[in-house]
Amino acid sequence: MVSISTNVGNSSSGAQAPGMNYRGALALLTSLFFMWGFLTCMNDILIPHLKGLFDLTITQAMLVQFTFFGAYFLMSLPAGWIIGKIGYKMGIVTGLSIAAIGAVLFFPAAALLSYGFFLFALFILAVGIVILQVAANPFVAELGTPETASSRLNLTQGFNSLGTTVAPIFGAYLILDNTGVDIASKAEAVQMPYLGLAIALAVIAVIFALVKLPKIQDVEEEKAAGSVWRFRHLILGALAIFTYVGAEVSIGSALVMYFGDEGLHLFGEAEAANYVSVFWGGAMIGRFIGSAIMQKVSASKVLAFNSVMVVVLVVVSMLTNGYVAMWSLVLVGLFNSIMFPTIFTLAIDGLGKYTSQGSGVLCLAIVGGAIIPMIMGVLADNFGLRNSFALTIICYGYILFYALKGHKHA
Repeated sequence: MVSISTNVGNSSSGAQAPGMNYRGALALLTSLFFMWGFLTCMNDILIPHLKGLFDLTITQAMLVQFTFFGAYFLMSLPAGWIIGKIGYKMGIVTGLSIAAIGAVLFFPAAALLSYGFFLFALFILAVGIVILQVAANPFVAELGTPETASSRLNLTQGFNSLGTTVAPIFGAYLILDNTGVDIASKAEAVQMPYLGLAIALAVIAVIFALVKLPKIQDVEEEKAAGSVWRFRHLILGALAIFTYVGAEVSIGSALVMYFGDEGLHLFGEAEAANYVSVFWGGAMIGRFIGSAIMQKVSASKVLAFNSVMVVVLVVVSMLTNGYVAMWSLVLVGLFNSIMFPTIFTLAIDGLGKYTSQGSGVLCLAIVGGAIIPMIMGVLADNFGLRNSFALTIICYGYILFYALKGHKHA
C-alpha cells in the first residue's frame, strides 16, 4: 500500500492528528474534482465542434488540448509558489475565480467568431484549474492516514470521473446537437453552457471562501531550492504522468472523430459523444473499484495490470473494425481509471517536507496532455487516425515500466 510520509503529517496541526474527522472537508473537496473533470472533458466536445466550425485539420483542432494543457507547463510551479504564500484554501478560491473568468470569455469568443479567442479563453480557464489541481491533490492526500492516501485520492478522483462522464452528454445536447445552419448560430451554441459553468464556479468559490477547512501546516520555506529533483522515483513518476495524461487526452479527444467520419463511420457527432460519456463513465467506475481493491492489493501491482490491459485493448481496436474496434477503445477508460492518482501517490511517496513541491513537479508533467495529442494529430493527418493510436501504446508501455520498477526508491 502506498505510504505518504510528510512533515505535515508529523506536525500537531497536520491531517493525521488523532481524533480529527475530515469527512466534511473531503466531501467539499470532491466538488472541485467533479468541476475540473467536467471542464476538462468538455474539450472533447469542443474539438469536433470547433473543427467543423472553423474547417480545421485534426492537428489544428488539437490546439484546443495544446492550449489547455500547455497551461500546466507554464503555471504548475508558479501555482505551487502561490499556494505556499496564500495557503490551500485561498489557493482553491483563487483557482475557481480564474476558471470562472475563463468560462465567461467564451461568450465574446463566440460573438467574434475567433478561434484564437477561444484558445485564449481555454488558457485562462486552464490556469484556474492548474491552481486547483496543485492545491487539492496534496490536500486530499493529507486528510487522513498515509497508508490510505492512494485509496482516498482514487475515491475523490472517482468524482472527477463523474464530471467527465456527465460532460459529454451535456455538451452533446447543448453544443453538438445544435441545429443552427449558419456559422454564427453554431458558434453561439457554446455561449450559454460556458456562462452557466462560470456561475457554478463562482458559487463554489464563494462557498470555499466562507467555510472553515482543516489547516495543513505549510513547510515550504524549510526546503532548499531545487532539492526535490534528487528523488528518482518522483522524476520517473513525472514522466509517467506526462505519458498517461497525453495518452488519455489523445484517446478522449479522438473518440468522436474515430467513431465518425475519420475512422469507423458508425455515428454522427452527437451520438458518438454519448460513447465518450461511456468511456469516462468506465473511468469513474474503475476508480471506485480501484479504491476498494487498493485497500488489499499494492497500488503498483494494480497499475501494472491496468497498463497491460490498456495496451491489449488499443491493439485490438487498431486491428479490428466496427463495434469490436469501438468497444475495445471505450473500455480503455475502465483501465485508465486508477492511473493518475496511483502514479501521483507513488511519485510523492516518502518526499516528506518536499511533498508540495513534488506535487508542483507532477502537475507540470500534465503538459503531456498538450504535446502528445498534437503529435498524434500530426500522425493522424499523415497516416490515418487509426494508425496514430500506436503512439498511445508507447505511452502505456512506459507506465508499465514505472509500475514494475520506476516507482521504487533509489
